[in-house]
Amino acid sequence: MIQDISLGLLNSYKEAINSYDEVIDQNGNVKIYWKNLFDTLESIGMEKLEVLNHEIIKKLKENGVTYNVYNSANGMNRPWKLDPIPFLIHQSEWETIEKGIKQRAHLLDLILKDLYGPQLLIKNGIIPAELVFDNSGFLLPCFDIKQNQHHQLLLYACDLARGPDGKMWLLDNRIQSPSGSGYALENRIVMSKVFPELNKNIFRSKLSPYFNHLQETVDSLGSVNNENPNVVFLTPGPGNETYFEHVYLSSYLGYTLVQGNDLLVRDGYVWLKSIDQLERVDVIIRRVDDEWCDPLELIKTSLLGVPGLLQVIRLGNVTVLNPPGTSVLENYGLMAFMQNACKFLLNEPLLISSVATWWCGQDKELEYVLNNLPKLIIKRTNRKQGFRSIYGRLLTFEELIDLKNLILKSPKDYVAQEEVSLSTTPSLIDGKIVPRFAAMRAFLVSDGKDDYKVMQGGLTRSSAIKDKFEISNQFGGLSKDTWIITDAPKDNKRLVVRKNTTNQHTNSLTSRNAENLFWLGRLCERTMALRCFLKIILNRLNENVNRKGNKQPDFLVVLLKSLTHLTQTYPGFVGKITEDEEIDDSIFENPIPELVLLIKDFKKPGSLTYNLQSLLNTINQVSEKWNHDNRRIINLLEDSLFYLKKSHSRNISEFDHSLDKLYIRLFSFYGNIYETLPRDNGFYLLEAGKNIERILSLISVLRSTFNYKNNDEVESVLMEAVLENHHLLAQYRSIYKSHLSLITVINMIFLEKNLPYTFSYLLDTLSNCLSKLPKTIDPNRLSIAEKTVLEASTIIQLIDAERLVIADEETNFRAEFDKTLDQVFELISTATSNLTSQYFNHSMMQHSFLDTIEKINSDEI
Repeated sequence: MIQDISLGLLNSYKEAINSYDEVIDQNGNVKIYWKNLFDTLESIGMEKLEVLNHEIIKKLKENGVTYNVYNSANGMNRPWKLDPIPFLIHQSEWETIEKGIKQRAHLLDLILKDLYGPQLLIKNGIIPAELVFDNSGFLLPCFDIKQNQHHQLLLYACDLARGPDGKMWLLDNRIQSPSGSGYALENRIVMSKVFPELNKNIFRSKLSPYFNHLQETVDSLGSVNNENPNVVFLTPGPGNETYFEHVYLSSYLGYTLVQGNDLLVRDGYVWLKSIDQLERVDVIIRRVDDEWCDPLELIKTSLLGVPGLLQVIRLGNVTVLNPPGTSVLENYGLMAFMQNACKFLLNEPLLISSVATWWCGQDKELEYVLNNLPKLIIKRTNRKQGFRSIYGRLLTFEELIDLKNLILKSPKDYVAQEEVSLSTTPSLIDGKIVPRFAAMRAFLVSDGKDDYKVMQGGLTRSSAIKDKFEISNQFGGLSKDTWIITDAPKDNKRLVVRKNTTNQHTNSLTSRNAENLFWLGRLCERTMALRCFLKIILNRLNENVNRKGNKQPDFLVVLLKSLTHLTQTYPGFVGKITEDEEIDDSIFENPIPELVLLIKDFKKPGSLTYNLQSLLNTINQVSEKWNHDNRRIINLLEDSLFYLKKSHSRNISEFDHSLDKLYIRLFSFYGNIYETLPRDNGFYLLEAGKNIERILSLISVLRSTFNYKNNDEVESVLMEAVLENHHLLAQYRSIYKSHLSLITVINMIFLEKNLPYTFSYLLDTLSNCLSKLPKTIDPNRLSIAEKTVLEASTIIQLIDAERLVIADEETNFRAEFDKTLDQVFELISTATSNLTSQYFNHSMMQHSFLDTIEKINSDEI
């Protein structure tokens, strides 16, 4: 019977078990190495366990841990799910598992070398030729690629689960770009922070040695060509399902996170496009799938890879983990031939069994599969075709007939696996500890010599649904921290001592990140500026409440038109042209609907939510830059966006509180990054973007409010609104101590050098930021952008406010005022273009070699 100490938690759990269980042995007792864990859980109690579970959810959200799900309305940035109850394996059993998965890694490495080499496995009938050559994972352009290491398979992951015999079985291989190790690490860190008492009286192995080995291996691979290798982490980008992990691991390991367009091939090498210079790349850890890696030789439409990458690998001038072509090993059909391949290549049997597999391309196996469909799982040999596994037992008679006909159309494309009753492990579901099916992913890295190092833990996933083996995160599975339990503590060093400790390579600012940081500054300022101007207008509307159908005061009409010019959401309050070629200003009778759209319509370019959404997308592009405090504020900004988008209110006053919260969050985000970002090129580009946007916004507001002279009463209200909008009203009253005068207002806004929202201050600050950026010419000379800003600053310094306020007696148009602001606007726009051409467009996209061949064949060239 179950030990008394755990009776309260495990009694109902035991009753729900209907297969082999990880906790309860065949005699109904708690396994020794699980007992301490459940003793602790019992002492904590279910109520506190639920509280800790919510703390874990909160911590994961704060840390930005997500898993994207393709083609799902709610899939992008889906929160990561972590079960508070870990998965335990004792060290004595783990040692056996280690030997088995190490053997599998060696075997797959040999198979990879053989399939892209002598192909003895095919020639000797060990593996059917059509299983390889008809699979999209076998890439002919990779046939002559051989990296200068003992192992071609440098990273390896496999999914394991315990079968009905109590032994671990290998379910699947993850080879071309194994994911999950970063999530395993984050799970461990979160559990250690939120739930430290759980490992009371328990000794568990650390995960950090695996990452130390990975760093050591990468250093040794890169040092062949460079004493201090430049390592990059190649990601498909924020849309990828595991993008969080790419950001997380690149930061943890200290490697530069890049996308395909950050790299280029030149003179037989791969180069990183930074804003300083082109930097040679020695090692690429890739998370881009094989066929997307090189548009010159593989999928020609790919924007994810690096044109010419395969040729650089052939030349031995870059090392890729794992090299393109490895996806052939993920072919489900190969599982049926692993035992024979192991005997042929290693002269020994498999140490860890695979799930029984039948490839339908063989007559005998096909007959067996067709006769036993109700108890098998059907998969396609080519996993890239997006075919979900079909469980025969869940099909009706008619559906089984359809499946049989589908297989018979092309038997070689299908594989069947035995559906076995896998083990269960405890999970916290809806406030109860219940048994759920689970599988574990193990991770291995080549030691750069002749062996593999295994992570002492892994990523365990369990099904959220009873009696259903749906462990994939895409389908709602839960993750678990995975503990390898030892009888005594182990002393593991966490940090790697690298070969070269005096000349560490610092992460470069890629041209793409440079552009994103520049636009982050612009979008942050743009969103704050729009929010501030909306508040000014809402406050004035509340002070001048009119019945529907009455025209708004003249100053409100000017402010509303100014809002349209600021957001460029035409026709807006500028008005539509009627059939009589007159401006329709009926919108001023009830401006609320248009204001609501400018706040919440996220599909309307220029609206508040559109700008906020663009800002958050840009923030996500440079996720590696943010610390935990930044991440928390980003979560709050996401909450603001969600609320504003989903609000069904048509009452403008109900948005007032939300706008205030948004401003505080935006200011907190900007203030935090201002205080924490290093003063490097990225910081100065972000500041340049902010100042450019602030200047352009100020010009827009000034031109649309004062280009035409109004009566004194209207202009007085407009001057107060403009000063308030740019946080200058209190300073104006402090400095001038007089009634509002347009001449003194202009002098202040244009010439005061110590106030952050004046032209003189903004242009001086922008000039300073530009001076810090790298130059392609003599560093003592001004760049083109600096010269342009200096010219704008000179125009501002030479203004005569008394001349600027002069208006034409007939049209009331202030021509000199408009001309001055227009000149500054054009100069700042030109400076922006200069920055873009100098720092953000480092090279032209190379043409596809395949596309060139097609043109030759079609006599185009």
